[in-house]
Amino acid sequence: MKKNMGKIDRIVRLLAVVTFALLAYFKVVEGTLAYVLLGLSGIFLITSLVSFCPLYSIFGLNTCKIKSK
Repeated sequence: MKKNMGKIDRIVRLLAVVTFALLAYFKVVEGTLAYVLLGLSGIFLITSLVSFCPLYSIFGLNTCKIKSK
C-alpha cells in the first residue's frame, strides 16, 4: 500500500476525529447523526494512521510530498 496522504491532511483528519468524538460525548449531536459521525471518525482515524485513503487512489489524488532523489 503506497502512502497518498500528506502530513497536513492527516492532521486535519485527526482534528475532525477529536471534534466528532467530543460532539458525541457531550451530546451536542445525538441519534443517527452521532452514529454517522462516529463511524466517519473511525474511518478518518484508520486512514490517518496508515497514511492511505482508498478514495484518493480511486480519484488519483495524492497529498503526500514525493522526495526527489
